[in-house]
Amino acid sequence: METLQTISEHIAGRIGSFSQGPSVYAYGVVQSCADGIVQIDGLRGIRYGELLSFEGGAFGMALELSSARVGAVLLSDDESITAGNIVRGTGHIADVAVGNALLGRVVDPIGRPIDGKPLKTGEFRPIECPAPAIMDRAGVKEPLQTGILSIDSMIPIGKGQRELIIGDRQTGKTTIALSAMRNQSRQGVVCIYCAIGQKASTVARLVHTLEEDGSMANCIVVSATASNGAAMQYIAPYAACSIGESFMLQGRDVLVIYDDLSKHAASYRAMSLLLHRPPGREAYPGDVFYLHSRLLERAAKLSPELGGGSMTALPIVETMAGDISAYIPTNVISITDGQIYLEGEYFNAGVRPAVNVGLSVSRVGRSAQPAAIRQVSGNLRLELAQYREMAVFAQFGSDIDAATREQLARGERLTELLKQDQNTIFSLGEQTALLLAFNKGVFSRALPKEIGSARKDLLALLHSRYSHVLRSIDNSGELKEADSASLERAFGAFSQSRAKE
Repeated sequence: METLQTISEHIAGRIGSFSQGPSVYAYGVVQSCADGIVQIDGLRGIRYGELLSFEGGAFGMALELSSARVGAVLLSDDESITAGNIVRGTGHIADVAVGNALLGRVVDPIGRPIDGKPLKTGEFRPIECPAPAIMDRAGVKEPLQTGILSIDSMIPIGKGQRELIIGDRQTGKTTIALSAMRNQSRQGVVCIYCAIGQKASTVARLVHTLEEDGSMANCIVVSATASNGAAMQYIAPYAACSIGESFMLQGRDVLVIYDDLSKHAASYRAMSLLLHRPPGREAYPGDVFYLHSRLLERAAKLSPELGGGSMTALPIVETMAGDISAYIPTNVISITDGQIYLEGEYFNAGVRPAVNVGLSVSRVGRSAQPAAIRQVSGNLRLELAQYREMAVFAQFGSDIDAATREQLARGERLTELLKQDQNTIFSLGEQTALLLAFNKGVFSRALPKEIGSARKDLLALLHSRYSHVLRSIDNSGELKEADSASLERAFGAFSQSRAKE
């Protein structure tokens, strides 16, 4: 009887001390897997953003931590994952391969080569890193030339700046970014193109263009195509930014292009809804502003004490029917240091690049513009904006005074001068010479349709007989008096030759 009473007391004590709390163990168990989202029971000690290893070889990343379970997104296919599989934490946050070995390569957001060539690199960097502190930054004063006359003269970009390229679909946004990459790679700047949700054929065509131009050796392409899952598209810009930061910390200049952040926000929205996060405006989660601010704030010009490197960001955002007041465009506009707005109407009318100078702005201003361009561009932006506004009203009435007619004619010729083929890149010397020629009235006698050929002939003359002047402007960044006098002589000779024709 005593033994039975002892057993009863023991069982009663165990029942009394029982508490239904969470079990803590070093591994997790898959509860469900659907649409690239895995719900896991266990893994109570996991960290946000930590890589997870699934039974069967798949990998994921923890993005939702709660007292009940862990929500993870898959970075590989989910065919091998079923309910009941064991999951273990890897102990380190998601990172990406970095270093010089990546130059000239096409990789995915976790650093795996997708161009069919082997890749060996021993350097890795977390995809999420804090932005440089204010005291670690220097002022944005060095120009970053795109090679596009209308942008370099009116909307200058500086090294360390964040300049948004915004516009409707098929208005030339990627073309502007590609021109900047081609121009800067020749000057030793490391250029990184991040494709988010693009077609694989589009990325392949861009890589082919860079290889034909000889620029690919100084470029890196990080690609998360439309066939990749939402998680890969989500981490792609952060991975590209980390790769760029590794070069910036070496004291080098970097240009990073995010094409585009509209698709990035859409992929984050898809993941958030599947993780059962509460939706907000346009079904985006509440932290969608932080999604892009923590990415773009990492672009900076570092102080000389930290090596003086820089990372310039050119994010691209796609608008619908020219609506720049939509949720994602207004968010990114408020984060960046200016925007280049491309107008669909201008593009369809043959004005390419289709830059709307009224809505485009660079908040760094002329402090990041070479002295030569600053000297000759003057009121170019204001003049073009006034012409486009005046041209709208002029088409409704025939009564136009002589001054207005002259201003319209000058604006029409300026518009033609600023038109630029996607394969054409102008050096600093060429840009300075063309703008000075326009100010001196060299193109005033040419018909608007003849401006393109006149520009070509003038540049040919300058390269054949005054190439030393162009080199002087390129090397010094200034328009010296002797160079200005030489250019004016060239303009006189050019005007005489055109008059004889």
